[in-house]
Amino acid sequence: MRILLAVDGSEYSDLAARFLTCLNLSTDDEITVLHVMFWYPLYYEREYYYETLKELKQELAPKIVDAALDILKSVKAKLSTAIEEGSPEQCIVEAAESSNADLIVMGARGIKGIKSLFIGSVTRSVAHNSPKPVLVIKPLGYRPEDRLKILFATDGSDHAVDTEKLLSRIPFPDNTEIKVLNVISAPFSLDIPETFYPGINERIVEIETRARGIEVANSERILGQAREYLTKSFRKVEALSEVGDPSAEILRVSERAGSNIIAVGCRGLKGFKGIMGSVSRNVLTHARCSVLIGKMCRD
Repeated sequence: MRILLAVDGSEYSDLAARFLTCLNLSTDDEITVLHVMFWYPLYYEREYYYETLKELKQELAPKIVDAALDILKSVKAKLSTAIEEGSPEQCIVEAAESSNADLIVMGARGIKGIKSLFIGSVTRSVAHNSPKPVLVIKPLGYRPEDRLKILFATDGSDHAVDTEKLLSRIPFPDNTEIKVLNVISAPFSLDIPETFYPGINERIVEIETRARGIEVANSERILGQAREYLTKSFRKVEALSEVGDPSAEILRVSERAGSNIIAVGCRGLKGFKGIMGSVSRNVLTHARCSVLIGKMCRD
């Protein structure tokens, strides 16, 4: 597996690096540590301030990379480094594509983000726009001494299947537990005025019952297929179905299960490659734990 680890020297990127040390990486795996130097626009009459800032960042860049390498010194994967200049989000996405990375790993706070409970602008932009899968490590994600718990939300789509395959490829710890969730949408509206219900009430009930039966059967099929596939890579796989809003149910089940990572496929918007759909976007924004955004990667 080829992993691109984006670092900015913050505690957030340190957490991302530490997470990689918990994986069962081998000498066949590769990690590229990437740091991007970004020049903030300064509105001064003299160029002295800009040149001084540039010199400082150029001096610090190797130290930031070396700090990440120090964290990763215990991993067996092949390590390489890269330092780029430019827009962090653009450089990270381009580096992942040019290196044919299988996964981008980064902290929850981007280089240009402010310190807060929310993910930073760089992290958000990469997760939204990258055609490669992105694992965003949040502070409440995982401690090495804990049993890693993953919640995989699937709707049976090609995007979900790709995320399922990605989960099987990532060398998670042997005792990792995975819970597979499918959310059935809330009861639909027939858009019929209630004043007309008395004459057709039985037919409405019949339609709703039949529709719900089809949805439940479809959910069981999706969960069964996912569980069968994932049991080849994970020792413990559970499956459950919930009814409601997908984003809300994913977050609720994650909190209840104490998940360390939520894995969701990215449906995309209007067919644009890499752009996130509403469910994956909502989960990334509001989840307290780490989030894996699966993307459809085709050769």
